[in-house]
Amino acid sequence: QVQLVESGGGLVQTGGSLRLSCAASGSIFSFNAMGWYRQTPGKQREPVAIITSGGYTSYADSVKGRFTISRDNAENTMYLQMNSLKPEDTAVYYCAAGSLTRNGPQYDYWGQGTRVTVSS
Repeated sequence: QVQLVESGGGLVQTGGSLRLSCAASGSIFSFNAMGWYRQTPGKQREPVAIITSGGYTSYADSVKGRFTISRDNAENTMYLQMNSLKPEDTAVYYCAAGSLTRNGPQYDYWGQGTRVTVSS
């Protein structure tokens, strides 16, 4: 059983930057897919970014050009660099790890979330 722990959230002004980390208790080498999601009150959790074991990345349209997902298998950590933050980026951010299927990523492990607040 792998545990994921997010960190790096906080309060930042519009236009600022944050770097989220997702540290795994075990090796992430076998996870074909790792991703970041976010959720605001009253809304469904939405995908933000995904990275595969081969380094392929994909982003939600709302964050393209501003966010960068990366992973360090040696450190068992995934990151989300968030630049040019906007108030609408305010949410609880969750990391997830799992595998790729024909229907898309299947996440088996989730972190507890880290809160990001962007003030206007």
